Amino acid sequence: MPGLAIARAVVDRGLVEDAGSVHLVGSRRGVESELVPSTEFGLSLLPGRGLRRSFTPGNLVSIAGLFIACLRSVYLVLRLAPRVVVATGGYACVPCGLAAVALRVPLIVAEQNAVPGAASRLLSRFAQVAAVSFPGTDLPRAVMTGNPVRPEIRDMTQEGAREAARERMAVGDRDLVAVFGGSLGARRINQAVERAVADWDGPPLVVHHVVGRRDWTSEDTGQHGVTPSVDYRRVAYEDDMASVLVASDLAICRAGATSLAELAVLGIPSILIPLSGAPGDHQSANAQQLAEAGGAVVLEDENLSGDRLRVTIGALLSDGATLTEMASRAKALGRPDAADRVADLVAVHGGFNDS
Repeated sequence: MPGLAIARAVVDRGLVEDAGSVHLVGSRRGVESELVPSTEFGLSLLPGRGLRRSFTPGNLVSIAGLFIACLRSVYLVLRLAPRVVVATGGYACVPCGLAAVALRVPLIVAEQNAVPGAASRLLSRFAQVAAVSFPGTDLPRAVMTGNPVRPEIRDMTQEGAREAARERMAVGDRDLVAVFGGSLGARRINQAVERAVADWDGPPLVVHHVVGRRDWTSEDTGQHGVTPSVDYRRVAYEDDMASVLVASDLAICRAGATSLAELAVLGIPSILIPLSGAPGDHQSANAQQLAEAGGAVVLEDENLSGDRLRVTIGALLSDGATLTEMASRAKALGRPDAADRVADLVAVHGGFNDS
């Protein structure tokens, strides 16, 4: 969650007295409702959900929820009197960002994807600056900062972190492939991976597969056996994803902005399967950035199969020189200081440098 990374950077850099001086606003339907309460930051959750692009009866409910969220956001901005508002994209940032504009509070847009979402495109018209994660992102007053990553990921860039993680995971001298598709999972990837490990005919391999809560009990997954040369570790959810990533020789995942930012910071080669039908096809644009830099291979979701994935995994793992080069090229794109760069913008446009 980039918002949390930015909030921590603002506190760590001494722009505010403590975490209580930073307030996060999210959606009741979002992951922030799970992630933020365990921190010291304040949190307000807004009602409603995003609008669909076509007219549906559900949009009437969404419009009503958006209206209520706007009223609540105006109240929040008046009550908290922030010196600056940072909008990180998604439904909840729209009412809060519009409230900031209406009440003349400086606004910063932080866009994670190569193709800006509708919320960022709207709010960037009024923002003082747009912090972007990829070169050439089409937003006014764009400043390249990179996509903020969690402190847990940055900590894994320290010397010895990879070796320690591999020891904890008991990988030995085998290759480790990490597979994940978000907290809910990615069914097509899950099915292809399970078919690939069932038919694996290469050297000994460890596959750490984060299936996701939705697919954990699904009848469409978990149906295939595993070849004896594969140590297949199938889990519903992974609490220590930072250790899994840094220990990996190869990652297989969607092309969400946060996943790509973490892979780049850690220098992990990847096979990316962009989610087809994502708004603005932003996952394909994200994946293209890393693939063109030489840090990833892209497979189309529509054509994904167990055989194709198995062959791709085998080709990469059997060519150590290529894998090493991919790791180096991915790491060259990493921005471990992205949260600090956004915090710099907060300092400037929030007037903290004048304090």
